[in-house]
Amino acid sequence: MSARGPILLGVGCGLVSAVIWGVQAVVSRQSVLDGLTAGDVTILRYATAALVLLPLALTRLKPFPVGRLGWRRALILTAIIGPSYSMILVGGAHFAPALHSSVISPGLIPICTALLAWIWLGERAGRLRLAGLGLLVIGIALFSWEALQGAPTRADAWIGDLLFVLIALLWSVFGLLARRWRADAVEVTLATLILSLPLLPLVWWLLPGNLGQVAWSPILLQALYQGLLVGALALFLYTRAVEALGASRAALFLPLVPVVTALSGAVLLGEWPSVLETLGMAVAIAGMLLAFGGG
Repeated sequence: MSARGPILLGVGCGLVSAVIWGVQAVVSRQSVLDGLTAGDVTILRYATAALVLLPLALTRLKPFPVGRLGWRRALILTAIIGPSYSMILVGGAHFAPALHSSVISPGLIPICTALLAWIWLGERAGRLRLAGLGLLVIGIALFSWEALQGAPTRADAWIGDLLFVLIALLWSVFGLLARRWRADAVEVTLATLILSLPLLPLVWWLLPGNLGQVAWSPILLQALYQGLLVGALALFLYTRAVEALGASRAALFLPLVPVVTALSGAVLLGEWPSVLETLGMAVAIAGMLLAFGGG
């Protein structure tokens, strides 16, 4: 392989992972339109991914099922990024358009991470990054303005927006803990998926479900997309992008997520962003690029 080979491979992996994450918001929104509940999608996602990756987990995780993380750290990360995370994400999709998820959550992740890193680890961001984070705040405020004002076309969307804010906070805590513990991304994925399996009967029992009343095609769509593409393939591809390009460059693919969601949401769901949402999205994406460019 030539010197450019690893770079091209990293770019390809980063692009595909961004597309998968961008369409995920649309697929989550489609699950609501198909009559599936947050509990249904959570069960389909974690059961499918865990069962498919179980052979790899049996060989990779020593000791099984927590690996080098150990029980305490693995359980903490599962509590943050396990079934509760999926239920919050799909619950937000019940109230807000798909595009809100892909702008608010990725946009707030660097802000929440910077604040938590400053409070918890004493890390200070540079001026360029602070400027980018400021643009992010402005962009997300513009984007969410109509929802927060209760515009007729965005009634109750503010509830979903708040859930997407919680998603950003959870992901930031997860990322900081994983970095602090120097956790291997593949082991984290495998351990949290396997540890999520015993929680699924509890999700089935506590939350309303419509799996018995929904056609097989929507169920198959959620199982394949949420379980295999999002739960397994996207993380693997992004990990390869980090290996080839470095973490900072790989993170530059994150601003592509709302663009993919905007295009796929408009084409597949007919959810077109308003003028103010489009302006907010553009400002937020510019802020993401500036923040990542500033380290």
